Parts: sequence; structure tokens; C-alpha cells
Amino acid sequence: MEKSTAIVLTNGLLDTPNAKTCHGLLRGTDRFEILAVIDYHFAGQDAGEVLDGKKRGIPIFSSVPEYFASGMPQPQFCIVGVALAGGMLPADFRQALKNAMANRCSLVNGLHTFLSEDPEFIELARIEGVELIDIRKPKPRSELKFWSGEIFSVKAPRIAVLGTDCAVGKRTTCRFIMEMCRDNGIKAEMIYTGQTGWMQGYPYGLIFDSVVNDFVSGEVERAIVECDRGASPELILLEGQSALRNPTGPCGSEFLVSGQAKGVILQHPPGREYYEGTEEFHCQLPKVADEMRLIEMYGAKTLGITLNEEHTEEDAIAAYQKNLEAELGIPVVRPLKEGVGRLLPAIKAYLGK
Repeated sequence: MEKSTAIVLTNGLLDTPNAKTCHGLLRGTDRFEILAVIDYHFAGQDAGEVLDGKKRGIPIFSSVPEYFASGMPQPQFCIVGVALAGGMLPADFRQALKNAMANRCSLVNGLHTFLSEDPEFIELARIEGVELIDIRKPKPRSELKFWSGEIFSVKAPRIAVLGTDCAVGKRTTCRFIMEMCRDNGIKAEMIYTGQTGWMQGYPYGLIFDSVVNDFVSGEVERAIVECDRGASPELILLEGQSALRNPTGPCGSEFLVSGQAKGVILQHPPGREYYEGTEEFHCQLPKVADEMRLIEMYGAKTLGITLNEEHTEEDAIAAYQKNLEAELGIPVVRPLKEGVGRLLPAIKAYLGK
């Protein structure tokens, strides 16, 4: 697809997990050409270097007015680059977004706060002749599909990239695996299941948490069937959401049962003790081996473990990786540190190659 130009608003949150939408766009998108990031904490720096130490030539400006005063190219869109608990729009984002609209930028928003239902934004969009695109706005029920069993006609094997918690990097790992497979002659496609995946331009998927619950299984099935028929892949990768036992929003069985994924890559954050947002209730994350047993009860096999390295020191994470691999007898890899190449033999074996 032809890329549209965009700036991404993180407004002081760029180095936090809340900016995972921006992080995904910085790592790669086929839908947008990212011209700059707007974040007052890191103005003057390169966004890639802030993200993971890799220069990407994407500058950071302190504000939307500063960007437009800089002589940089006119963007078509301003993207809300954060995903927050509850999906509410932070109060300090409103003026920045209005500044973008005043400079003839349409808005792309992945939060549960719908800008297209806000009278102030509606009026300003009318005046400036720009669009308000709410990615998470639910489809009409008439456009949703109920599960039909059509999944059993799908030829391509499926691997679900699940996690033991939410916001652990499942989408990023899924993309890394897809790219690694393609680089090694395996025709792989990825099913996106969140707003960032849509923004990155994957052709097949759904926005999981905007679908009415009765239709989630059918929409998962629809995306997989369309991918199998449209792209004829050798492997379909499913981007997981949340975690099987996360009390704030359990998720994952839909991919294993309704989507019939028989292989799993499991992402785990050893630096966390509790599910994100449940610290006051002491809701402990499961041990990796226990989660693998649960996955096996769903009829799937865990092929490898990938680690999220937040809140860990190098020596500790390296020791944890070595010990866990010895305990489980499957590859345990650090995607951001070493890539996902060591998963290739397990994936090939799963595919019968």
C-alpha cells in the first residue's frame, strides 16, 4: 500500500510501556511514513535511540507547534501513539491534537475514547476539513461473523504468540518471527489483533477488544480463513492479547480453540511479580512451566519462550534464560537482545520441514 505521512504523539510517555503503539510504528509500518514523534521529555533526540538505542532518523519535537515551525514536511495524519488502561484520552493530549487539526492533520486514534463522538473535535474537524479516525470503534453487528467451523478447512498451520501478561511485547515478537521466517524461505503471514497492528498495515486481522464478545471467535476465524485463502501462506502467526489467566481481561483460548493454533510461542516478563495493574491485589503471574501445562490442556504445544527484559539486570536475565532453557528443554530467547533466530529449528519441526 502507498504510505501516508504521519507524526506520532506520545506527550511525555515515549519511554514507557504506555507508548507501545508508537513503539510498534517505530519498529516498522507499511501504512504510515513516520516523520516525527512529539514528546517533550525527549525533544531533540532520535526516536529510535530512545526506544532501543538504534538510530532511525525520526526526530522528536517538544510540541506540535514546534514541529510545524521547523520546516519539516506536512503530515497527513497525527497518530495518538499511546495505549492506556481503560483506553481513556489523557487530558493533556487534547490541546496537542487540536493543534494538529489546526495544521490540517487528520487524527488516527486507537483509544476507547472516540474523537468522532466528541463535539469539540467534530466541530474543529468540520472547520479544518480533516478526518477523525477511531480505530477501535466497533463494527455494526451486521458486519460481524459468528464462528462457523470454517477454520477446519484452513490449510496453513498456526502458531499463536501468547504471553503470561499483557503489554509484554507479543506483537513485536510476532513481527520478528514473521520476518525471520520470511528471511529463511518460509512464507509466513501475521494476523493482527490490536489497533497497532492495523496501523502497521497488516492485511489480515481484527481489533480484538472492539468486537462484541459473541463474535470474537467468528472474527478470529474470519481473519485466519481470509489470510489462508488470500495469501496461501505456509505459516500463519497470531498476535496474542493479554494472557490466559489475567484477571483484568483473560484472553488467548480463542486463538487455541476457535483459531485451532496448535503451536505457541510464549512471551514472559521475569521482572514482574504480579499481573500489570493488579499489584495492590497481589495477583501473581504464573510460572512459565505452569502456563505451558495450561496451554497443553488446550491441545497446543509450546515451541519456545521469549523474554521481556523490563526491570531486569543483564546478569540476572542471562542467568534466568540459561536456567529456564535447561528446565524446559525448549529454546528460551531474548528477542530485543539477540533476535528470534534460535526459534527457527522448532518452527521448522512444527511445520514438518
